Amino acid sequence: MSYKTASPDRYGLLKGFARENRKNSTLAENVLWGYLRENAFGVKFLRQHIIGDFIVDFVSRHGGLIIEVDGGYHSEPRQQYDDEQREEALERMGYHIIRFTNEEVLNDIEKVIDQIEEYFNGTDK
Repeated sequence: MSYKTASPDRYGLLKGFARENRKNSTLAENVLWGYLRENAFGVKFLRQHIIGDFIVDFVSRHGGLIIEVDGGYHSEPRQQYDDEQREEALERMGYHIIRFTNEEVLNDIEKVIDQIEEYFNGTDK
């Protein structure tokens, strides 16, 4: 899994955006972060982390997993296209991406946690 951060000319801008994203997390992101930050899966997660020219919601660099929590605008055709391009780039870097909707996190957190556990049970972390 290759790891790179943004080009120096963009890193400062992305770092500011990531900081704002952490301050203004959605309820669903906060709920999921409550589980992830406790090291519940035996791996460390980072939130609103820069990888390449992207900011991902959550990442376990050691485990190679990116978790995205999507709001309603992710159902828009243009956003779906952008998400596909972004996923392809991150997968080329060696990451696996799991996406959840806000509703899945808020209404069925047990299923979300089970899917994350399934990923780690099938990898060597």
